[in-house]
Amino acid sequence: MTASERTLSGVGATPLSGVGTVVWYRPGEALELDDPPEPNEVDAGAERERFEDARDAAREELETERERARERVGDEEAAVFDAHLQFLDDPQIDSAVDDALATGLPAEHAVREGFAGPIEQFEGMEGRMAERADDLRDIRDRLVRLLVGGERTDLSALPEGSVVFAERLTPSDTAQLDPEVVSGFVTATGGRTSHAAIFARSLALPAVVGVGDDLFAVEEGTDVVVDGDTGDVILDPSEVTRAAAAESDRAEVRHEPVATADGEPVEVAANVGQPAELEGTVEQGADGIGLYRTEFLFLERESPPDEEEQYETYVEALDAFPDGRVVVRTLDVGGDKPIPYLELPEEENPFLGERGIRRSLGVDAALFETQLRALLRAAADGAGDLAVMVPMVATVEEFESARETVESVAADLDAEGIDNETPEFGLMIETPSAAFMADEFAARADFLSIGTNDLTQYVMAASRGNERVSELHDPRYPPVLRAIARTVEGAEGTDAWVGMCGEMAGDPTLTELLVGLGLDELSMSAVTIPDVKANVAATERESASALAERTLRASTKREVERLITDTTENPEP
Repeated sequence: MTASERTLSGVGATPLSGVGTVVWYRPGEALELDDPPEPNEVDAGAERERFEDARDAAREELETERERARERVGDEEAAVFDAHLQFLDDPQIDSAVDDALATGLPAEHAVREGFAGPIEQFEGMEGRMAERADDLRDIRDRLVRLLVGGERTDLSALPEGSVVFAERLTPSDTAQLDPEVVSGFVTATGGRTSHAAIFARSLALPAVVGVGDDLFAVEEGTDVVVDGDTGDVILDPSEVTRAAAAESDRAEVRHEPVATADGEPVEVAANVGQPAELEGTVEQGADGIGLYRTEFLFLERESPPDEEEQYETYVEALDAFPDGRVVVRTLDVGGDKPIPYLELPEEENPFLGERGIRRSLGVDAALFETQLRALLRAAADGAGDLAVMVPMVATVEEFESARETVESVAADLDAEGIDNETPEFGLMIETPSAAFMADEFAARADFLSIGTNDLTQYVMAASRGNERVSELHDPRYPPVLRAIARTVEGAEGTDAWVGMCGEMAGDPTLTELLVGLGLDELSMSAVTIPDVKANVAATERESASALAERTLRASTKREVERLITDTTENPEP
């Protein structure tokens, strides 16, 4: 660092570096309110109607942004907007706003008053719960903006090379940022599990969060380097520093398979939600695709894609990895995703309802067969190796029925003289029942892929879309780790391999633990692949197994975290 450089420290959100110029984003300044009029000058009934109108408009905005986020960062990350919709209709907040309206406040002031208590409650908590205060501020400010007629700041039209500085960024703010134009972002608040940080990793955007109040002293137009790996924000960087950052300071991209230090191979693959992500996935050194979501083919259209359209899409993915494996997940929809032509039912709890394989073997049987026809044809014609897995399996009967459907579709294609190939066939382990029965599934499947996001949700009985219980949605809790271990143990002695997809697999701090638990494949957002590969290569299987054994004896998440930290900071010689 040269004498002219200054460094601020925060939390690295994504292992990438960016170089650019500071552009401040201060949406709150446009929402300053004048003093309210006297209570006797306010019509409480009319203000209640204004509030209801603003809430309806906010709901429409959130639903639109949820669909946009699904396109850009995937279904799982976009689930945060479901949580915002829940907060929007929260009866506690609604009651608090009502109380404020009853005192004679205009609607915009009543919204500020009604949200103050819940925000303060979350601010007083620790970890991820404290970050929920940001979500509530996002909803509050959205309502106030709609009530005062304020315009939204368009973050999708920033100058090239911008580095966005902000007190905080909401999910909708972050989803607007274009990595082709924006060089990164830095926020005063937030942690690695904040929504802005998660979106940054999905968008492969350099980001540092949680810098603190020192950030506010940085002036607009300052040259800056954002180091999303170390958490450093270097102001007025020298040419040497800028050049070093531009060249890359992250783990080396490995385009070859990786093994542990003692020679145990571990496949490191990518989660992909759109064909547009394929090129970047290859560039990041993915060995293949561990989770190819197919929902993008079915969402936001008036009719389902035909067999030919699907076939071409799957062949494109297979051709991107001529020496690798592409694991395609069959359509995973239920009552939580809007697909008009499927007439999805309104369900009290769609995550426990008719979704995934339950629909594919029921009302969507024809759709399932069409998808399988396209997949089996693609397996014969695409360059890479295809594997197909089915989601939301809870019983052996469901998996056997799905496998029989594959065999039936293959027989039909043979009878029609159409080239096809039966791929590896497996299932996602994302329900506790599947984890408990892993040995039975492993005896019938070619592979098991642990979907940690949903598995954590169901094991901990904590919806990943419900911010009020999000602290419980953490795979480092011992019961989740034991479910993972049980799945791996269930496959021992069979020919089935075991993979993992989801946020957990892409956390470099957990690589040694996951290797120790015995995973054969780890699949993640492409941006974290180089770091995870580097960590796999530095891991000794014996020490990793010892770490896994200790964590499986732990009683609390805190104990698990301590064991992981101790191992990282004090590696065995």
